[in-house]
Amino acid sequence: MLTASPLCTFAAESSVSRSMLSVPERGTLLSGPTLSRIETGVFSTAKRIEPEMLAEVLEKAGSALAEAAGKPRCTITTYSLRYSTVGGGGEPTDASTALILPSGKDPACQGPRPVLLYAHGTSTAKDHNMARLRGEAKLVAALFTAQGYIVVAPNYAGYEGSSLPYHPYLNAEQQSADMIDAMRAARSAMTMLKVRPGPQLFLAGYSQGGHVTLATQRAMQQGSEFKVTAAAGLSGPYAMARFSDMVFSGQPNAGITIYLPLIATSAQRAGAAIYSKPEELYELQYASGIETLFPTKMTRKELLKQGKLPKSALFALDSQPQGSGSSIYFSNPHLVRTSYREAYLQDLARHPCDDGGCTPANNLRKWMLKNDLRNYTPHSPLLLCGGSKDPSVPFFNATAAAEYFSLHGAPPTVVDLEEQGAQDEFSTARRSFALISAEGMKKAEEAAEKSDRSATELLMESYHSRLAGAPCLLAARNYFNSLLRQDAVGAP
Repeated sequence: MLTASPLCTFAAESSVSRSMLSVPERGTLLSGPTLSRIETGVFSTAKRIEPEMLAEVLEKAGSALAEAAGKPRCTITTYSLRYSTVGGGGEPTDASTALILPSGKDPACQGPRPVLLYAHGTSTAKDHNMARLRGEAKLVAALFTAQGYIVVAPNYAGYEGSSLPYHPYLNAEQQSADMIDAMRAARSAMTMLKVRPGPQLFLAGYSQGGHVTLATQRAMQQGSEFKVTAAAGLSGPYAMARFSDMVFSGQPNAGITIYLPLIATSAQRAGAAIYSKPEELYELQYASGIETLFPTKMTRKELLKQGKLPKSALFALDSQPQGSGSSIYFSNPHLVRTSYREAYLQDLARHPCDDGGCTPANNLRKWMLKNDLRNYTPHSPLLLCGGSKDPSVPFFNATAAAEYFSLHGAPPTVVDLEEQGAQDEFSTARRSFALISAEGMKKAEEAAEKSDRSATELLMESYHSRLAGAPCLLAARNYFNSLLRQDAVGAP
């Protein structure tokens, strides 16, 4: 897996001249490995994270999180790398990745270690950097690196360390190329650091990263450079065509006023031509500057305060149809022009997909169908994890993908965190979800006393970002560990 081999070509590069000697080959290590500056609380002055200190921090963060992570076994050291890759239109660019390494006296931290190529969730922050071990990155390091996994966690093109002025959000072709290029660069960096990776390569990612994970699994199995041991898509939007059709049919999802501009800009940059000018899709007050809005240096609160985006109103107050319980997405001012929605719905009526073959004429629908991942057959084991009450990325993404893969002879393992009581290797993940949810409800009840909103409403706002993340990562680790044990038993 990790031996040198000819670099694969990326289809979109056919439109970009590669004759210029100044353009490095994809996956070339441009700078690094550089020891990264950690920005996680008590670790902010440290160059590495020792197991004892990590255990203390996890315990303070909540008993449920500490139980999910388990007792840390390895010291964590993080490096930053920059590498060459491509943008959404196949243009040469650069990006950066974190390389998170385990070490220590525990046998789990020594010798060739399995590699996890991790894809992070949606971020609007221009300075998003997995090497700083904040938030999601800290959780991944605690759950995987502290237990003996080498983690390669790309920041994606458009974020910290990248000169690309936009992010190719949910562009399956580009994002899988970016992941592969990060892995190539990490391979070079590990050689420089005299780190010996093991033969196992696992893929995992949460939310946006779930989509990126399946896209990367598909791309890697089309070539011979990397062999995927197993993959885990966690709360990701795989059924993009259905996802988009449901939104425009009147059942938007939480966070859609951020997701849609990210998708639209990504599509435009890739030449999908979903509009001829922003005013066709967006209302005038939001159209100006929206194509360069993300990634941003502003917080979501600042975006709303400055009127860059509406909080949740996607469609006009009187726009029809409206799904049950979706009133918050219909108000004035709103993001999407009614004429654009009506054109979308007319195409949907003429060319319904019904999760089968369809030929839409609408360019946005064409783009979503192109990036729908129900179009390949996994060659390696696949786990799909999520929560069936997720308001941001509906669980039908997992079930629809599972149905497609099963029909094509590759049934994945599906875990619904809401199925409490099920006794299998994912019981600990479900129990962790229940504990984290209980802790979250206590905080929501305290917050509800100081607001005019219910505790349940406040809890659901954190469902996708805080409740399901750690348990699904735990499910992925259990899944990968079980495969490693099977390999060990079968080894001569």
